[in-house]
Amino acid sequence: MPEPADSTVENARHENVTRILDAAERLFRHYGYYKTNVADIAKDLGMSPANVYRFFSSKAEIHQALAKRMLDAGYEAALAIARLPVSAEERLRRYGHAMHNMTVETMLDQEKVHEMVVVAIEEEWPVVDAHVTRLDEVITSIIRDGIDTGEFPPQDPEAAGRCFSACLAILIHPQMVTQCLMKQNRPNAEELIEFALKAVKN
Repeated sequence: MPEPADSTVENARHENVTRILDAAERLFRHYGYYKTNVADIAKDLGMSPANVYRFFSSKAEIHQALAKRMLDAGYEAALAIARLPVSAEERLRRYGHAMHNMTVETMLDQEKVHEMVVVAIEEEWPVVDAHVTRLDEVITSIIRDGIDTGEFPPQDPEAAGRCFSACLAILIHPQMVTQCLMKQNRPNAEELIEFALKAVKN
């Protein structure tokens, strides 16, 4: 049975959006966000700029969609950790290390990717703020599990989640990681995560 016309159109749109985002990410990584424009993306795809504008109104909109795609990958990783059949403490520990490693390996390993992330943060895009809220909710759910099972003492899980997240900001925020990663007078990931865990457990 053939697909309904609406479904076919939507699939075609999704395919074009994905192609544009893939091309934009490739060019942003190679040349940098500021040195890449919509015409460059269109040329890479063998289409006209007008065709790109059918799907995105501006380069900034393309960038926001890319940022969301990158952040969604981090959120899915956090969710996977939250669902592991291990203690709440161990899930929080693994969350901290995973998010730190993702920041270091994905966002800082390549200078051009870091540039993309910095632009998103400095322009205070809603996708970044929404991502922080989603991660706080994941942490809160883990802490709530620990409270329910008696692993953690009674406390406000939402406040504890926000505080735990804030403690790890230096490990996860790309600009803070860039500034602090190689400095000897800053706590390392292991020290900071264990310190934050003690606060939740006491």
